[in-house]
Amino acid sequence: MTIKPGLAAPELRISEWIQGTATPLSELRRRVVIIEVFQVNCPGCFLYGLPEILEIAAKHKNEPLTVIGLATAFEDFDINTKDNLQKLLQTGELVGETARVLKEHDWATDNKLRYTIPIPVAMDRLSEGSRLDTVSQIERIIERDITNFDRLSYGEQGRIRESILKYLNERTLVPETFDLYNLSGTPSSIVIDKKGILRHIQFGSTGNLEKIIRPLLTE
Repeated sequence: MTIKPGLAAPELRISEWIQGTATPLSELRRRVVIIEVFQVNCPGCFLYGLPEILEIAAKHKNEPLTVIGLATAFEDFDINTKDNLQKLLQTGELVGETARVLKEHDWATDNKLRYTIPIPVAMDRLSEGSRLDTVSQIERIIERDITNFDRLSYGEQGRIRESILKYLNERTLVPETFDLYNLSGTPSSIVIDKKGILRHIQFGSTGNLEKIIRPLLTE
């Protein structure tokens, strides 16, 4: 089943909590939950996604809001690792493209992030190969990313399916929560209401999360 807004939010598939207390979503009823999904090697996550979410967390610290960071990896598996995540959280150490780009934007000193990430952070569970049904995965990606797919010719549809299948088969590791929530990339934000219902998923930092969560906090 495709996970989408309006349905119950499934539990995160976590390999390990790197920072903070392990807290299942089932224990966060009566609280709005934002899950900020990022990769260690993702400059945009540190320039835009995390700053926005940390500002929201600080602004609403006395309200029924829980903000969780989820580090995932759907590429650059040699860089987007648990070890590099631990270094980031403990010392601010940056790696890869993140280190280079944040230095260019004057957001890092000596390859270290100039702000801290004071929220619980977990590592997405990575599994070998494809755990989910490949046909279902292909259809989910088409539904998510291909506009007016049904209007394409059978030949075009076939080529798209073959391309997606090739992508899925070439993945050496599968990020389980990332796939479960049908995310497009990082940074991504997942918003869950006080009843545990998925209310919003967005890819990229658009500056609109504050408007989305404000009414949920008073429901």
